[in-house]
Amino acid sequence: MQRLLLLLVACVSLFSSSARAGEVFVIPLKGEITKAQFFFLRRGLKEAEAAKADAVILDMDTYGGELEVATQMSDALLGTSVPTITYIDTDAGSAGALVALSTRRIFMAPVSAIGAAAPVSSTGEDLPSTMQEKVVSYFSGYYRSAAGKNGYDPDIAEAFISNKTEVKIGNTVIHPPGTLLTLSAQEATKLVNGKPVLASGIADSIPDLLTKAGLNGAIRDIEPTGFETLAFWLTTLAPLLLLGGIIGVYVELKVGGFGAAGFVAAICFLLFFFGSYVAGLAGWEVAIVFAIGLSLIVSEIVIHPGTIIPGLIGLLLVGASVLWAMIDRYPHEPLVPTGSMLEWPLAELGITIVLTAIAIPFLTAYLPKTSLFRFVSLPREQPRGPSFSSRTVDSPSTLAVGANGVALSILRPSGNARFGEAIFDVITRGEFIEPASPIRVLAIEGSRIVVARQA
Repeated sequence: MQRLLLLLVACVSLFSSSARAGEVFVIPLKGEITKAQFFFLRRGLKEAEAAKADAVILDMDTYGGELEVATQMSDALLGTSVPTITYIDTDAGSAGALVALSTRRIFMAPVSAIGAAAPVSSTGEDLPSTMQEKVVSYFSGYYRSAAGKNGYDPDIAEAFISNKTEVKIGNTVIHPPGTLLTLSAQEATKLVNGKPVLASGIADSIPDLLTKAGLNGAIRDIEPTGFETLAFWLTTLAPLLLLGGIIGVYVELKVGGFGAAGFVAAICFLLFFFGSYVAGLAGWEVAIVFAIGLSLIVSEIVIHPGTIIPGLIGLLLVGASVLWAMIDRYPHEPLVPTGSMLEWPLAELGITIVLTAIAIPFLTAYLPKTSLFRFVSLPREQPRGPSFSSRTVDSPSTLAVGANGVALSILRPSGNARFGEAIFDVITRGEFIEPASPIRVLAIEGSRIVVARQA
């Protein structure tokens, strides 16, 4: 029995030693820090969390970029559950310094530098003195907070962005006030009171870094897809894309069939969900839920009006999927979004609702009077079916204003109606009229027969 137990222990030990270590994700941050790079970083972090990676390494070489974007990167890095490391090869200037401070450890190439994070205008010029003080005061809080959370000296972080900060470790002055702090690899790794000034060590390469950081997992390089820039614009325009999709569906339901308005709606919704997918906000399953919800709403209106339940379920699915597609959720975060996660999505959804409330009444009142609406609403050829026989009249000249008839199809707002023995293409002023409803002619405008429900 004792030998059997020893054999089991040996097998377990052998299996454990041969088990594959978690991967190490390497995310390059090269060039100017932009919104597109933030989308790329966020996607990489989410993939690393989903894969339960051992670590994420930022392969950094940047002179800086947009400080506001750097704060978003900082929030993402500070919030991830995967250990993070920055490898500076060769620059982590300005906004790049904040991103590096937001990772748990920093390694540097033999010839590299970090610091000099003074904010400047978009043209590269110095800001006016008053504005400079306000911006430095605001963003220095991010630098100190990120540094403090990851165990770096907050004074060093502030000295990167403010030339008024002195850095002392014990009795040793690392940097006097008067200039912005920039540290070389040798200065950042110098030991003062038994602790490095900032960086954990100097590494010749990413593989060398893995050895010095004690990481054994295989390297997995994450590359930008080229769609991150597109994702920036699509997510920025999300309220307008949703508005275009809603208006397209509204016009299409009024017109019937599937025409230009339906095509525009489909494109808008596809771009909205594609942008969310590329930006790392949601997967395609959210778009599928949206399609199911939209189908239920359309079926409620067209196939079985008045049943209510399918329409309510559809509205719930559509609203939930649209909101979910805008929520920035990481794999380790709770499935039910928190208040902070909902703030921006609810704001964007609110913008869409307000724009829709303005656009729909305007379209209802004015679009039916335009030639564009006639182009998308009236059929190009006579619809097939027994009700469209030789009695169909091509011209409305035989009708008079005030004539009474019956709707043959649902008018939303265009469709077919019978007046006497003849069948005509008609259009309302925007209202929906059910089949078999009594109607009368309000106006005859060229080839347009405008009708309304009889009182």
